[in-house]
Amino acid sequence: MTDSGVGGREVVVEVVGVGKDFVLRHTRSLKEALVWLVKGRRGDLSAKFKALDDVNLEIRNGETVALMGLNGSGKSTTLKLISGVMRPDRGTVRVRGRVAGLIEVGAGFHVDLPGRDNVYLNGAILGMTQEEIDAKFDDILAFSEIGDFIDSEVKFYSSGMYLRLAFAVAVHTDPDVFLVDEILAVGDEPFQRKCIARIQELVARGKTLVVVSHDLDLVQDICERGIVMEKGRVVFDGPCRDAVTFLRDRNR
Repeated sequence: MTDSGVGGREVVVEVVGVGKDFVLRHTRSLKEALVWLVKGRRGDLSAKFKALDDVNLEIRNGETVALMGLNGSGKSTTLKLISGVMRPDRGTVRVRGRVAGLIEVGAGFHVDLPGRDNVYLNGAILGMTQEEIDAKFDDILAFSEIGDFIDSEVKFYSSGMYLRLAFAVAVHTDPDVFLVDEILAVGDEPFQRKCIARIQELVARGKTLVVVSHDLDLVQDICERGIVMEKGRVVFDGPCRDAVTFLRDRNR
């Protein structure tokens, strides 16, 4: 990964010629498949859907970037590739530094373990050592606001409690690249404001932020750059306010 040469900021996320396919199944059971064949329908019982098609982008150290687009445009898939949750079928994704964030509520949690154990499990998945988690545990618990539920099995948590604990762990990993996928749509308004404030703290410290959100007003407040995706391709990349205008005009 090389220096971009722009403002001396290093490229920390590089996506080159990336493609990702998913298989769409036309049937869900053997009975449906037999009916399909008996009725003489032609073609495969499954088909490939191109979620991403030759996506190229670079994100530099300290940038705040919003990935925007309609449902199915490929933005969440792009975020999952950057996080390492998925691998591309074509092309390469390179990331420099520690990556953390919220891709799915409770991802990395084991439902039969108490919250306390899940803090250590999730922290380890995100690259923290036991010593780091020990040092930050009280801060994680305080931020999550779940109190004595920390010693309850997380299968008894509400979705809001999942969110609070997952977010608390993620922001305390001190990531170089922080990823957020529509996660702020879950939880009550006071906690949403708390999450946004913490994200803004990370940005102020020069961390790289990549957000997927349909809340265009929110991303304009947080992000300096906007990337609009459509049918698995990048169709606009520029200042966030211009990206929002482009997206709104395109979908009128």
